[in-house]
This record gives sequence, structure tokens and C-alpha cells, in this order.
Amino acid sequence: MTPDRSAADLDLPELDAVRDLVARAERPVVLTGAGMSAESGVPTFRDAQTGLWERYSPEQLATEEAFLADPGLVWSWYLWRARMVRGVEPNAGHRAVAAWQARVPGLVVATQNVDDLHERAGADVLAHLHGSLFRFRCAECEAPAEVDVAAAHDGGHAPGSEADLEGLLRTEPPVCTACAAGRVRPDIVWFGEMLPADAWDATYAALDSCDLCVVVGTSGLVQPAASLPFVALGAGAPVVEVNPDVTELSSAVTHRLAGPAGLVLPALLA
Repeated sequence: MTPDRSAADLDLPELDAVRDLVARAERPVVLTGAGMSAESGVPTFRDAQTGLWERYSPEQLATEEAFLADPGLVWSWYLWRARMVRGVEPNAGHRAVAAWQARVPGLVVATQNVDDLHERAGADVLAHLHGSLFRFRCAECEAPAEVDVAAAHDGGHAPGSEADLEGLLRTEPPVCTACAAGRVRPDIVWFGEMLPADAWDATYAALDSCDLCVVVGTSGLVQPAASLPFVALGAGAPVVEVNPDVTELSSAVTHRLAGPAGLVLPALLA
């Protein structure tokens, strides 16, 4: 957990410099990663593997091979994750991005996160680079499918709890209504799969023409998304990193604001 901090803990000269960039930006791009959602209570793949995350390793389940080998286990795991996300709320960082976009309609949001916290905060998201927990498609014919995550289990358990997972375990994925043959899967980019070309191309184009890029809560390790800030740098736009930790990106950015999104982003827009 990030210790409680206030805006007074931030590097004020850096904050003022970035505030000036924010005030002048007409085509900013905000790139967000797992750290931003972690502030709302969504576990990341790099968290300590304890409790349910120790019992069922995301890395072992987040592959096409795992789905083919045990579709019921993988499907119920993702239903549980989706229900867990629905049980948390957008944080102050999500709300700040939405407020910024309301003031500057040219602002683009692209995220590596598979949750819907940006949208629930009121922002329009150009691209979910790694897919979404709330989109589904056929594993065979690729046709989109409708799945009511909230209705997946009616045991009355707290979403994301161990009891909720126990109630969902071994729920079999539905059969595709379009081809009547394939099983429905989460529209998530699993390990070993390519990023969706439309999301990648749209994000790349936005960065290539932006006048400011703000990178929030990313480790700078997950490729190819980790290379995206360099598109903005190559186009001559300043790049600002918002992260409490030093990352692989830190040495390359124009400005670095050390702190969590829920503190830094509202301070930038105050």
C-alpha cells in the first residue's frame, strides 16, 4: 500500500512545470497501467501472490492453452475477476482524467488495464490495449458475445470474495450463438497473443500527433505497450511519468512526478 501523502509532499517545481504543460496542451494523451487500478483495490499480476492469487496463478490461467485444457476453470476465474472489479470504485486519479477530458475534448485515454474504471469515472477511452474483462468473443469464429457478469452467480456473496469464487468455480463458458460450435472466451489479450491491431494503431496515431503524453502507473516492462511513450518522445512531445516507483521509463521522460495517481493527477488539475 502507498503511505498516506498530501500534495505538499510533491516536488513543487516539477509539479508547476507540468501544470504549465497541462494548461497549454490541446491534444494530450494519457497512458495508464496497472498501478492506477491498484489504487482502487484491483490486484496486479506483480502483487505478492497470496490468498486467492496464490491459489490460482494468473500467469497459468491467462493463456489460450489453459482455456483449451480447462475452459471451466479459466472462464470462472475471469467471471470472478470481472465481478471483483465491479465491486471497487474509480479513484481520484480516474476522476481527474475524466475531468481533464471534459475540459479538453482532444484528450485521448489509452489503457493497458482490462477494467472499466476510466469509463465509470466518466472518461471516453480510445483503446483498451490488453482487452477488457467486460467484452467477450467466440474462441472459434471471433464473433462478439453478450455475457451478463452480474448474473453469473446469485449466491449473494461479496463480489471478488473467496465465497464468490467458490460459487463460480467450474462454471462452463457458453457456446457461441453465432457459430453454435465455439466456446465464448474473455476478449482479453492473453500471454502469447498479439495486441488488437485497431487499439494499437489508434494509440500510436494519437501519440504521434500529441502535444503532451502523461504515463500513469506503468512498470515500463510489458512490451510492446512499454514502447509507446517513445512514440510521443520521437514526435517531439514532452512525456510526464506519474508513478510512486522508479521504472524502466523514468530515465527517458521529460518530467517525473513521484506519487500515486490519486494524489498527483488532481494536484495537476487543481
